[in-house]
Amino acid sequence: MQDIHAVLDQRAITPVFQPLVDLTFGRVIGYEALSRGPAGTPWREPMALFAAARKVGRDAELDWICRANAYREAMRAGFGRELNLFVNMEPTAWRAECPADLTPIVDQARNRLRVVTEMTERAIADDPASLLAATANCRENGWGVALDDVGADPMSLALMPFVHPDVVKLDMQLLQAPGDQNTARVVAAVAAYAEASGALVLAEGVETAEQMAVARSMGATIGQGWHLGRPGPLPEELPEASALPLVRRSPGDARTPFDIVAAERPVTRTSKSQLMPMSRHLEALAGTGPEPPVLLACFQNARHFTPATARRFTRIAAHSPFVAAVGTGLGDEPAPGVRGAHLPAADNLRDEWNVIVVGPHRAAALVARDLGDTGPEAERRFDFALTHDRRLVVAAARAMLHRLAPVS
Repeated sequence: MQDIHAVLDQRAITPVFQPLVDLTFGRVIGYEALSRGPAGTPWREPMALFAAARKVGRDAELDWICRANAYREAMRAGFGRELNLFVNMEPTAWRAECPADLTPIVDQARNRLRVVTEMTERAIADDPASLLAATANCRENGWGVALDDVGADPMSLALMPFVHPDVVKLDMQLLQAPGDQNTARVVAAVAAYAEASGALVLAEGVETAEQMAVARSMGATIGQGWHLGRPGPLPEELPEASALPLVRRSPGDARTPFDIVAAERPVTRTSKSQLMPMSRHLEALAGTGPEPPVLLACFQNARHFTPATARRFTRIAAHSPFVAAVGTGLGDEPAPGVRGAHLPAADNLRDEWNVIVVGPHRAAALVARDLGDTGPEAERRFDFALTHDRRLVVAAARAMLHRLAPVS
């Protein structure tokens, strides 16, 4: 083939499948679909393939081709909903329509397959609103969601609660450095999430029997790697398996953070001068500790995001995995390293002052609603609630993330 356009136009992508193995009983419970370009071309390997497609602006289309071809081959081999098929999804594909010629295959897959869609922390940070929409779509189909390469970047741990994955995939580097302090932090955070949610832990890169034992010690119950099986065509006789359990779903919520928290926690009336110390305290939480959390804040209006506030948030963003500030008149980056969003006139969030902190082991939210006073600034009254309940805090945070535009 002469160029990457020919590869894409002809849908010339071949899926190969790597087994996923139950580490307790040694049974194959499913396969991950991996994609290969045409043999004998520069685009055979997936990294080169996606780089070439990205260069010509067709990476989202390539992603759809890879998934559709994997679905087609899995259904041809006799996959049903009892055998788990893991597929990767590129961030750009969430915002792109499925090509018309691939739609019939994708529709069949929704009815016939049990798919677990793999996402990365990079995708979450780049476009959180689209990610939340994509995960909701997967779950409407009865499919699962996996967070890939956890541990490769601190952001994956901090953003894990927002994805609420059914499967957490430990990055292969963790198995290669089991005694490292960072490995210990990652394993502890994943264990806490898995215990609270019921999610499964999968270890990537299991290349030896020794690494399989290490994977078990890290809480993994599923393994993937050359020691357990190399990528290749599907076997003529598929293994018997059962669908992986999915974590309990969090229902979609169109409410604001204040409405979410105030529905379940006591509300108190106070002045802005009394709220300020609590707000600063939560901001400070985001700037301390070995595992800096996510910090999300709503300032109502850009005039409240003062130069002093911008300096504080810039300092926090220097070592926190994700910091965002929203408000009327705020731009996409109101301070260096800080994600931002303008709130339009119709958005009820304009009436709220919120500070939300979410990390692997702690969560807190201060949510307040402006009563509309026009007197002195320090005496403006708010109804507020404070919670450390992780379920409520994460729900409030998701309501904020929906407002953020993708990174261009």
